[in-house]
Amino acid sequence: MEISKSDIVVSCAGRDKGMLFYVLDTDGVYVSLANGKERKVEKPKRKNSKHVRIVLRPDSEVAAQLSFGDSLLNSELRRKLTEFGREFNVQTKEGA
Repeated sequence: MEISKSDIVVSCAGRDKGMLFYVLDTDGVYVSLANGKERKVEKPKRKNSKHVRIVLRPDSEVAAQLSFGDSLLNSELRRKLTEFGREFNVQTKEGA
């Protein structure tokens, strides 16, 4: 499955292994990731797409904003990723 803008992914490699992110942009090989805490919307993490795994293609307000290119707040990303982690019992590295 190909990674696209507004997907929720989990990092599989690196020091951010196990953390959830929204995909802000993709260029085929690399993806730009943000979670609103360690990686803000203003300065996303650039990561090889081989090192992330798709968890969900969300139908949320945040996903719609990302798809249409609207601006969004880091707090919105954090809130939605936290809700997702709790709802689906995704083990994430928090506070580390």
